[in-house]
Amino acid sequence: MLANDSVIVINAGSSSIKFSMYSGPALDLTMRGKIENLYSGVAHFIAQDAGNKVVGERHWRDGPLGHEGGMRFLIDFAQTHLDGHRVVAVGHRIVHGGVAHSGPILLTAALVDELEKLVPLAPLHLPHNLAPVRSVMAMAPHVPQIGCFDTAFHAGQPAEAQAFALPATITELGVRRYGFHGLSYEYIASVLPQADPGLAHARVVAAHLGNGASMCAMDAGRSVASTMGFTAVDGLPMGTRCGALDPGVVLYLMQELGMDVAAVQKLMYQQSGLLGVSGISSDMRTLEQSDDPRAKAAIDLMVYRIGRELGSLAAALGGIDALVFSGGIGENSVSLRAAVCYDAAWLGVQLDHTANTANPRGIARISKADSKVAVWVVPANEELMIARHALDVVEAA
Repeated sequence: MLANDSVIVINAGSSSIKFSMYSGPALDLTMRGKIENLYSGVAHFIAQDAGNKVVGERHWRDGPLGHEGGMRFLIDFAQTHLDGHRVVAVGHRIVHGGVAHSGPILLTAALVDELEKLVPLAPLHLPHNLAPVRSVMAMAPHVPQIGCFDTAFHAGQPAEAQAFALPATITELGVRRYGFHGLSYEYIASVLPQADPGLAHARVVAAHLGNGASMCAMDAGRSVASTMGFTAVDGLPMGTRCGALDPGVVLYLMQELGMDVAAVQKLMYQQSGLLGVSGISSDMRTLEQSDDPRAKAAIDLMVYRIGRELGSLAAALGGIDALVFSGGIGENSVSLRAAVCYDAAWLGVQLDHTANTANPRGIARISKADSKVAVWVVPANEELMIARHALDVVEAA
């Protein structure tokens, strides 16, 4: 990879497209940006260089902007703002790879068609992940595109960690625990030993806490268990997702309350979690600033569930050497980190309150020097992980 070569990373959600550009052999971040509020009629684009200087901005108020229009704008913008850089690959975050895909792969039209069949496994994510791939194929067919799957990091988990207690005929259809946020956990596993070489072979529980939230047990950098399962609605309570739910509740909602599948799906994915419990907001910052007891109840439930899952994951590891906080909430909520660590004192966690309150912006240890379990904050960087994978695939071709 030459100094003026670049990899562009696309991370598309249901109402947004985030992009980053990494350049040169070291994959230095040179530009990043996003289009938000797609389909709303008030879409907004902003791009910044490595020094956070705004290099482009636009609003759309003349009708809804969708993924295809957003990608067309981004491709046009990139072509006029590359400053001599040559795009050698476009990397995409793809939430679900199913059973067949456990590593980054060159995307073709046939493969995208194959991945479309996995939409029922991630109905609120996968269609939006794949839409930009088709757009780039149509508008820049000469540029290699690499798919990086959020499920891939967990593919090597023990069989018992992946299985549900269901008949084999169901399991063979692909009904199993996949786990998600794998790109985030893979990044944590790659940088944690750089911060403390002693953690290269350690037992680590990482918590990616944001609007989507999960936890992962890692032994020597490999996933052995995770809180998310068949879908990204399992495990911890999230911004609007309910997390772990007794299957009998779903039957009750349908049989006794007369809710159809679409209504149950909307309830579990969009009306539950922090928003559902509080009735106020899905945003942790809003809840932490509220005096409403419902806001406290939502936060307390999340802290409790994190503590429950922490114990479970520590058991899967046979002990724990380090706890890592990542994601928007994990990186920024001083009070949530403190509450989780207080509840985890039984594991040997001793929080350094001064280090925690300082709310570090980079990789930092926030536990006391003599804490049996080291506690770290590691900012999420799924985009850099995708760029690394994309470059590896292109250079190996």
